[in-house]
Amino acid sequence: MFILFVSDVHLCNNKPYIVQSFINFLHNQAIHAQALYILGDLFEIWIGDDDPNPLHIEISNALQYLYRHHTPCYFIHGNHDFLLGNTYAINCGITLLPSKNILEFLGHRIIILHGDTLCINDNNYQRFRKYTRQMWLQKIFLSLPLSTRLYISRIIQNNKKHNNVTSDTIDQKKIKKILLQTNTDFMIHGHIHQAKKYYTIVDDMKKLERIVLGNWKNTGSVVEINKNGIFLNEITFKK
Repeated sequence: MFILFVSDVHLCNNKPYIVQSFINFLHNQAIHAQALYILGDLFEIWIGDDDPNPLHIEISNALQYLYRHHTPCYFIHGNHDFLLGNTYAINCGITLLPSKNILEFLGHRIIILHGDTLCINDNNYQRFRKYTRQMWLQKIFLSLPLSTRLYISRIIQNNKKHNNVTSDTIDQKKIKKILLQTNTDFMIHGHIHQAKKYYTIVDDMKKLERIVLGNWKNTGSVVEINKNGIFLNEITFKK
């Protein structure tokens, strides 16, 4: 019995080896799990559920494979795919979750999130996030022609490339506050692209663990929870 977590896969057409590695992961590993949790940025770019990109259909079919084999898949939005909506989720057979979610498994109480909301020291991004999460603005954007949406998104992405997100942008006080408020033992997130385990001391007697998923670039990054504990694993790509 085990569950799996991934984040920051950043699927796109110009990296077919990552696309195939993710599909292989779904077919060979996730299919055997009690659940798969995708913690945001599954796609490099998402401009609307109506985008006819063949990649989206390919991934939808792969996620449907889990659904047909009764492996539930849950999705938390990231900063690259926050516009992924109910239409695509239904087609994939996945369940959309709020930006923070608590789950219990094998005696562990875990909070999961993408991780961008922890980077409160990144003032420019937090302003951008607050603005772009407004429903009225999203409706206007999604009403634009696909070509216009793609053009705008590429401009935004090019600007983001100059902003390096690291563990230094994460606020440790916020992490401690969330862990205490939610009474959770573990936090799992992505966003900063640095696979690593951290420990947060909440008092003299208690040390809580935070596990950061890496991005899928040179290798894949997966967290597995089973009866023996919580593990941060790598997937080797076949190029």
